[in-house]
Amino acid sequence: MMRKIVLSILVENTSGVLSRVSGLFSRRGYNIDSFSAGVTADSRITRMTIVTSGDEEILEQIEKQVEKLEEVLSVTKLDYMDSVFRELALVKVRSDVNSRRDIFAIADIFRAKIIDVGNDSVTIEITGTQDKLEAFLSLMKSHEILELARTGLTALSRGSENVLEVIPLLNKRYE
Repeated sequence: MMRKIVLSILVENTSGVLSRVSGLFSRRGYNIDSFSAGVTADSRITRMTIVTSGDEEILEQIEKQVEKLEEVLSVTKLDYMDSVFRELALVKVRSDVNSRRDIFAIADIFRAKIIDVGNDSVTIEITGTQDKLEAFLSLMKSHEILELARTGLTALSRGSENVLEVIPLLNKRYE
């Protein structure tokens, strides 16, 4: 049975590490549903959030293969109940004077921000769960979406008890 998992991967912030991780997926024929990455509070470390899907055996193999990569410091499977998930989207919608009130009202309901207004378009910034973004986009389709950019899912575990001390891991590598 196919299912999705979300992996939070801490890696050394080195040249080519993103391509090595994504290359592992493509070489093995694994699918990446969403991929986001950014430097953490420690500039030597990057956090990747990867959403992938497959059957139980494939998902176990993905975790094991990623853990084997040299620059990988940790791999954590994030549980939906114990984690916070968000995505950002920028949505440019066709609008005229008559449709703006409706677009602004929908944006307000979803707590989205109007970040640009042109003569014939409005650009909206929205953050939230993937379900929230999908619901918003569904309503915006009636106003003709001109452009759309999504960041992909990013996530952290809830609370502080699961915070991994990566500095000792990083320092140990360079001893």
